[in-house]
Amino acid sequence: MTCTTDRGALVIGIEPVKNWHLALAWAADEAHLRGMDLRLVVAVPPQHDSRHLDGTPRHLAQRQAGTEVLRTALAWARARQPGVKATSALLGGGPAGVLAALSHEAGMIVLGSRHLSRTEEFLSAGSLVVPVTAKAHCPVVVVGDAEHITQETPYLVAGVDGSDSSRAALAWAFEEADLRRCALRAVAVWQPPVFSLHGGDTLFHAERRLLSETTAGWSQQYPDVRLTHEVPIGSPVETLADAAEHALAVVVGRRGRGGYTGMRVGSVVHGLLHRAHCPVITVPVV
Repeated sequence: MTCTTDRGALVIGIEPVKNWHLALAWAADEAHLRGMDLRLVVAVPPQHDSRHLDGTPRHLAQRQAGTEVLRTALAWARARQPGVKATSALLGGGPAGVLAALSHEAGMIVLGSRHLSRTEEFLSAGSLVVPVTAKAHCPVVVVGDAEHITQETPYLVAGVDGSDSSRAALAWAFEEADLRRCALRAVAVWQPPVFSLHGGDTLFHAERRLLSETTAGWSQQYPDVRLTHEVPIGSPVETLADAAEHALAVVVGRRGRGGYTGMRVGSVVHGLLHRAHCPVITVPVV
């Protein structure tokens, strides 16, 4: 089966100041699984001109640190997956902008996560995750913790709400489940309306019918994927995070197209980036 992400390399953003091993392990294994090239990238912001402060030593130190971590990480990735063609690049520019630009040609972007608070997210260098997820033109994977590979029945979770973005996520999730030979849980979280002209039971059953109809065609295309349908009641973020507590990953569609600040990822994606412990895979509508 041809992968939908075969149009470019799998790109991973490496940050010299943080532990990159978990994200790189996920990226190297995924590149092997999909037969993709792996590209390790460190982006160094441009030197700021100032009449009162010479930023050259700091800029040179950043470039040196980036070069060293790329050398170490590249050797580590090649040792983990010798069959994967892996390269590295030290690029100039703001990390978020560089990775968003690379997403035009990449098949996937992988990032690590510090599980920052919302305040830290906007005020620290760790704010890389949100703007890249919001702006990328390919799927973005945020790896916060190790995969739950010890589960007796490995599974992925896909959030489904009938939107175009969730359909894109579902297509990606089926492909990933087929490659991994794991089960897929399609989850459509239902929030009962405070007031409705229709009965609650009628709306609930309509939600279940929509979920079945949305997954039907993909089940025929991927007959080996063991699929379950779930329509739990509750908050989408909390319910999806709970469903994915022991999942290999949770896959969701991205609402919005970045906005003028590059921060529009949708409330569910934003919440999962903070709440979920498994990798969060965000799929844009291409």
